[in-house]
Amino acid sequence: MKIYMNLQLFAESEKTEKPTPKKRREARREGQVLQSKEVTSAFVLIVAVIGIKVLGNYIINYFMDFINEIYTYIANVDEFYYQSNLKINFFKILISCISIAGPIIAITTLAALIISYLQVGFLFTTKPLVIKFNRLNPVEGFKRLFSKRALVELIKSILKIAFIGYVAYSFITKNFDRIIDLPFYEPKGILLNFGSIAYDFAIRILGVSIGIAFIDYFFQWRLHEKSLMMTKQEIKEEYKQTEGDPLIKSKIREKQRQISMRRMMQEVPKADVIITNPTHFAVAIKYDKDLYNAPYVVAKGADLVAENIKKVAKENSVPIVENKSLARMLYNTLEIGDLIPEELYEAIAEILAYVYTLKDNY
Repeated sequence: MKIYMNLQLFAESEKTEKPTPKKRREARREGQVLQSKEVTSAFVLIVAVIGIKVLGNYIINYFMDFINEIYTYIANVDEFYYQSNLKINFFKILISCISIAGPIIAITTLAALIISYLQVGFLFTTKPLVIKFNRLNPVEGFKRLFSKRALVELIKSILKIAFIGYVAYSFITKNFDRIIDLPFYEPKGILLNFGSIAYDFAIRILGVSIGIAFIDYFFQWRLHEKSLMMTKQEIKEEYKQTEGDPLIKSKIREKQRQISMRRMMQEVPKADVIITNPTHFAVAIKYDKDLYNAPYVVAKGADLVAENIKKVAKENSVPIVENKSLARMLYNTLEIGDLIPEELYEAIAEILAYVYTLKDNY
């Protein structure tokens, strides 16, 4: 027994086509955008390092003032816990912490917003927050847990931890003496040396983060483009939605042609003469001095349409005159409603004079 399968069905179900602009717009409205968290992290880290470098002296001086104030509180610990002083001292400490960490927090937050805007642009949508009950399906959740994307994310996280761990280990090994000497400095010396060590370490971590960001952005771009790929059937359905069903459009055009043809045939009985090829072309001419200064074309056709024009003309006793060259010229150069050009006045006048003579004799 032979089994026949339509392989075209499989071809149409494969997502092999690039996404259309409409598909991209719909995906964006759904919150499906290209964004790399590693790029955001790297950019925020760059801004944080620059901010600490620029504001380093301000942070150290303010921190020293804060420590001196703490020492004062320790020296007068009994007064610190007085009910009248407790609230004031609490707000003093809070303001000091905000003054030290606030500028860095502010610029890193602003940096995160800027890099997110550069990656995504302005986008506000609540679609990702809508509860999708298919996500509650344990089978689907299991599939997502062991999907290709989840596996790649796991490998990426492991490699990231491994790289950063190696850099940290290498840095600590090389700067071990600087680190263990920190307790032997004065408070300000501790801050200065700790800041220098932290800055050197951040520079090395920054290099790793930038490298990971480049790789991750390319990876996220590939995943994003692949998720937007469409099947040939989806392309066809979208075309139907935007441009209309080709079959329906074809029927509409056919209907329009029929209406136009019917309207044209209704004008044939009003014509003064039909000029023919005689078999290939037929052009109906009318002269109305109250309407135009020259004769004009009321109908024209080739082959079968020409035969129909002649048939209607005979049924309505409209004269038919054979003139091969003139009929071909009129058909090829004029449209319905066009006036006869001056160079053909003489030829048309002779035909109309002949037709009017026949009518008079009749």
